[in-house]
Amino acid sequence: MWLDSHCHITAEEFEADRGETIQRAQDAGVDALIAIGSGYGIEHNRLATDLAASDPRVYATVGVHPHDAALLDDDGRRALRDGLGLPRVVAVGECGLDYFYENSPVAVQREVFAEQVAWAREFDLPVSIHVRDKGPAAYEELLEIWASEGGGQVSGVLHCFTGTLDFAQRALEHRLDISFSGILTFKRDRGLRDVAKNVPLERTLVETDAPLLAPEGFRGKRNEPARVALVGEALAAIHDQPVEEVARVTHANARRVFRLDDPA
Repeated sequence: MWLDSHCHITAEEFEADRGETIQRAQDAGVDALIAIGSGYGIEHNRLATDLAASDPRVYATVGVHPHDAALLDDDGRRALRDGLGLPRVVAVGECGLDYFYENSPVAVQREVFAEQVAWAREFDLPVSIHVRDKGPAAYEELLEIWASEGGGQVSGVLHCFTGTLDFAQRALEHRLDISFSGILTFKRDRGLRDVAKNVPLERTLVETDAPLLAPEGFRGKRNEPARVALVGEALAAIHDQPVEEVARVTHANARRVFRLDDPA
């Protein structure tokens, strides 16, 4: 069985066939998926928590994407904190730093990310983290904030990892697991497969980031959780392991990170 550790199943791209999409994922061996609340505006979190409350195959996260950091106000904070207390909310996020686009000022991004790490500590939740930059600044500052606000008591996952092996290894030391997306399947590698090979399989998750980042063979099309197996197959080839073993280990890793009940 597979677990899609990061997807935006409540995005408007799935409005017409969301139920069918989740069923296709189940038919493809995906027994659970993490619906990320952030990334499409702060108000979008409610769609993820509502879906998780209504479908036992879905869990939700609640947070503020760095693109939206400047939009967070006191009303938003109250709504987010209420959401973090809901039963099937399993993480804060996705949150983090994005200096590549700077849709929100970097100083605001840092403040809002630090606030969310503090929430994770308060609510005893892991964090789903987004980090992107043209250089090293966002990566270095993210680990600094993580260490200072988390105090070594918070765990989480770096989603859709595209960073360096050095950063991955340091992140592992800070209780952060690594998740790979369909980018791992792309013909143009840019060194990511070497990073994946050197990250212990026991600290690795797989995701789709649907509706984005469709794997090789589906590029340019809407991605969906059923295709997480293609990421897993690429990871299996990189580690020279049977696909079934990679499915078992990454499934267990996701359930550990997000503290999900054993399906048995």
